[in-house]
Parts: sequence; structure tokens; C-alpha cells
Amino acid sequence: MKKLILVFILLGIVNVSYAQEKSDLAKKESNYYKIVDVPIPDDIELEVGGLVLTDKDKLGVSTRHGDVWLIDKPYSQKPNYTRFAQGLHEPLGLNYKDGSFYLSQRGELTRLTDNDGDDKADSYRTIYSWPLSGNYHDYSYGPKFLENGDMLVTLNLSWIGHGASLAKWRGWMLKITPEGEMTPFATGLRSPSGFEINAEGDIFYTENQGDWVGSGRMTHLEKGDFAGNPEGLVWSGDEQSPLKLKMEDIERESGLSLYEYSKKVPELKAPAIWFPHTIQGISTSDILYDTTGGKFGPFEGQIFVGDQGHSKIMRVFMEKVNGVYQGASFNFVEGFSSGILRMIWGSDNSMFVGMTSRGWRSTGGAEFGLQRLIWNGKTPFEIKTMKAKADGFELEFTKPINIKMANKIESYQITSFNYKYHYNYGSPIVGQQKALVTNAEVSKDGLSVKLTVDGMRLGFIHQLKVPNLESINGEKILHDTGYYTLNEVPGGKLISQPTESMANAKAGVLQEKRVNIMPITWINGVDKQIVISTKPGLKYDIEELELEANTKVEITFNNNDDMMHNLVITQKDDAVDEVAQLALKLGLDGPDMNYVPETDLVIAHSGILEPDSSEKVFFQTPKTPGQYWIVCTFPGHASVMRIKLIIK
Repeated sequence: MKKLILVFILLGIVNVSYAQEKSDLAKKESNYYKIVDVPIPDDIELEVGGLVLTDKDKLGVSTRHGDVWLIDKPYSQKPNYTRFAQGLHEPLGLNYKDGSFYLSQRGELTRLTDNDGDDKADSYRTIYSWPLSGNYHDYSYGPKFLENGDMLVTLNLSWIGHGASLAKWRGWMLKITPEGEMTPFATGLRSPSGFEINAEGDIFYTENQGDWVGSGRMTHLEKGDFAGNPEGLVWSGDEQSPLKLKMEDIERESGLSLYEYSKKVPELKAPAIWFPHTIQGISTSDILYDTTGGKFGPFEGQIFVGDQGHSKIMRVFMEKVNGVYQGASFNFVEGFSSGILRMIWGSDNSMFVGMTSRGWRSTGGAEFGLQRLIWNGKTPFEIKTMKAKADGFELEFTKPINIKMANKIESYQITSFNYKYHYNYGSPIVGQQKALVTNAEVSKDGLSVKLTVDGMRLGFIHQLKVPNLESINGEKILHDTGYYTLNEVPGGKLISQPTESMANAKAGVLQEKRVNIMPITWINGVDKQIVISTKPGLKYDIEELELEANTKVEITFNNNDDMMHNLVITQKDDAVDEVAQLALKLGLDGPDMNYVPETDLVIAHSGILEPDSSEKVFFQTPKTPGQYWIVCTFPGHASVMRIKLIIK
């Protein structure tokens, strides 16, 4: 089957993205949660920007093309589509209240109303408008309704090689009344596409890796908070600003984590949840609280978070400790058809998932999609909750565990790590250190276990792995890894005993196949010089390259994109797919290894290049003619970002 698909790819019949087979994990997940397509007419490009249900259980969908579609019978295989509105400016949010739709266009918050009942908007009313710079990155999101009827919107930073607030209030969350009165609420936002309000009225937003953002994260926002990216502080001198912190107050390179730096800057809010980059997605998006009362599985009250780049959904257990939000994130379901941007509940307690990937490439190969996630009533064996204790963690499971296995301390592996808070794009994993489980106390019913742990650290992410745990009936745990963001402990004092610091053995690891200086044995110099660059959409600027066998080659690799990439030359034929899979399995070691596994299937490679950087790679082409590949192995990129290398 793989060879047949590969033939189709080479003939140009099938896009590489579509040819990916469903992963083993996705197949296991489908035993409990089924992904179902909502049919889309062939003449509609439904690049979803927003989703909401009306009071008549019709599905409203705003699109990046500027339309709002009204879908009747969205749960059926024969839904009816009506264009409710058109001519809008890339609305990346949608809501519904008192018979009207509300949405954020790039430059305004708009109310759409159907006055005559024909399912088409008769009134397009501007509630509040904000300036635009003309930069392509000036996205706007929302609104979300507060209990009093006021609305929240978020404004993306512009992009000029780094995030920048080129127009007023870019990088901010704004509160707007139905009458159009605006109050700046919080800043420090970079790309705030997902935000939500919980049952207690607390506001959370998700952030994507980028400058000042080491990895994806979710932050609890209160009025006057600064979430980390200082570009929006250019407007803090305005009389409406709820904080007076200045851009120059933030050090570009402090050497600290965001948590540590927040102790120096009171306005800076440490994240409640970190999503380790490439391990739990690469571009976090929407937030959806489980309000189904147990009708979507055993995770009532928990949070689902989408990821656009990896076409997947994570699950978050959140708790409040000493008044501070924190908790654990787990993978949940992968294998959606495109990049997830929006998620809402249907009236039948299924989850509608709206997707788009044009310009923002995703592992799901379609450029857009609308799907439903349906629970079949079976309960997976999972870590249900992970709670912090002053000297360890308490785990709760969805099913009774094998007590004999659960009593063994070697069944649990805990590693803590962190990210740098600096102006650079992203961050390597820093401060990685193993913790030690010294005791495991299992409850009589087998549904929970209290772990005593040495080596816990405040402000760090704690990876928990339980790869060998089984239920009492021998069922393997579905997702064996969780990531707890530890900001506080009950009682306010950490009593976990310290362990010997683990040296960062992998940091700056020497990789013999990353050759950046011409080998001294090349007495006559280079035979062939090549320049390879990147372009938007997870692409190199060339699709095919021909070289003679046994040629000494110098490649200058330029990363012109706004995300990180590498360049890896692999052996013939299917080796590229195996290298990509091995890169995904590097886990926490991935960043230090440049997401390049140690394998003979790799011929040569670059490091991970940040945006607007370059690197030279020297290698000698193989002696055996055939079809080889050049690929980016940054997780989520390998399926689409390839160059066919023909050795003659």
C-alpha cells in the first residue's frame, strides 16, 4: 500500500499530505472517539475562521474568504448551506446572541442581523473599529461574551521578521460594550487565536511559539496583565492603558525562564499550562471546556485545546492552587483532515471542529475542513487527573489499575525542564533534570495513586511517563505521557527533596553529519554550490534537484520563513519517511538534536534555523544513482516540506 501511494505521489496524482496513513495512535484513539466529515459542497471553500450554533441549532461558519455560511442539519450527511453574509475581511471568530451574529474582521467588530427571516444578513453594523497597518499578520479574533453582555476580542501582532505592534492595540485583548465603548484589558499577546471564559468568569488564552514565546502555552488573563511579548507595551503610555509597564523595562536576554522573570516584573503572568513544542503540537488554537456533563467521555469539566499545525487536540486538567491556575496537558485525538482553528459543542454533545491550513501548513493535508468528533460510549484507560502535592503528584485514572504494577516506583518516570524567556523565536529546552519517584501509594479501589517525588521544581514543566501501566483487565494506557506546569504547591511550601543536578549532556550535542565547514580533504574545493531557501506554506523554493554522483556539494540554506526549519538529506526511496518518524520520537531531546535522529539513513543535515537565518552544509553525494530526498524533519513539516534529489 505504501509503495502504491508513493507511486501516486511521484506521478503528481496525490499530494504528499493526503498520502499519510493514519498513525497507530490515531487508530487506537478511534476505538473511543470517531472523526466524521461534515459534507461540504464542491463549490464552497470552507476555510473556517469561526463556528457557532444559532438558537435554531443551525451552524454558523465564518470563513477566511469573508463569508458567513448558515448550515441547516449539520449533524446529517446532507446538510443545507446558505450564504448568510459576504464581503467581510477575513473574520477569524464568530458568536451569536439575541438573533444576531457577531464577528471580528481584521479592522472591526461587526454585528450581522437577518431582519426578514430569509437566512441572509440585512444589516452589517460596525460596533467598534481599530486601525490596521496593512501587514498580512494583522489578524483579529473573537468575540467572546462576558456575563454582562460585553465582548472580548484579541488582536494579533504584525510581522516584520519579528512580532511588532504597527497599529494601535495590536498585541492586546480589548473589552467592548454592545454600544461600542472600548477598554484595553491586557497585553503581551503575540498570536492569541484561542481564548475562552470558564464557568467562574476567568479568562484564558492560548499562545503560539515565537519571539518571546519558548513554546505553546495557555495563560490566565486578568485586567492589567502582561503575558510576555513586550511589543504591545508601545501603547502602555495611553491614558486608557490598565498598566504602565514599558518595552524598555523588559530585558531581551535575562537568562531566566518566564516564571523566574515574573518574580521581577509583577505585571508578567506565568502560564497556567505549557504545551511542549513539537511534542504537543506546534501552534495552539482554540479552547473548549467540557460542559457536556459526562456525555463526551470521562473528562467532564476539563479543557480541550486544538493545534493548527499538528491537526490534533490536547486535553488539559486544570486546578487552582493558592489562587493560581496550573495543571497537566495530555494528547487526546489526532488525525484531523486539516489545521484545527475552531471547536464548539453540538446539541448532541459531539464536537464540531473547523479547520484551515492555507498558508499555515498542517499535518492534515486538506486546505480546509469541517468535521465532528463523536464519543462512542467506551471509556479509554487514561490518566484522568494529575494533581500537585507539596511532595509529589496524585494521579487519578479512568479505570482501576493493575495494583501490582502501580506499586512499583519504576513504573513512573518524571523529568522536569523549562524554556528561556527571551526575544528570540522559540527556545531550546533548558534545565532538563530527572526527578526520582521514591514511593507509590495506590488506593484500595485502584483508581488513584499518590507519588512521592524528589526533585520537583517550582516554575518547571514536569513530564510524567507511565509506559508500562495497565488496567486491572490488562488494557494498555492510551496516552502514557502528561506534562504538569508547576507554579504552586498546596500549603505554599515545596517539601519535595532535592536530587543531584543532572548535567545537560545533550545540550550542544556534536552531530557528525552536520558539517558546516568545508572538509580539509577537499583540496580542490567544492564541485557544486547550491542555494536552497524556504517560502510560506512549509515549502522549499525548489521541488526537484539533480546532481551527479560522488560530487562535493556546498548548500547554503536560507530560512526566509517565519517559523523554524532544518534541511536533512536522506538515503534512497522510503528512508525519508523512516527518518521523519525517528525525528518525532526524539521527544525532549529533539531540540538539542536539531530534530535529526542518529541513523545511517541520514546523509547530511543542517541545524534548526530560526527565521531569517542561514547555514552552510557540506556533503558528498552518494555513489549509487537513484532517487533520494531532502526534507525538513521539524515535527509536523516532513510530510510536505521535501525536495526530490535525483543522483545521476
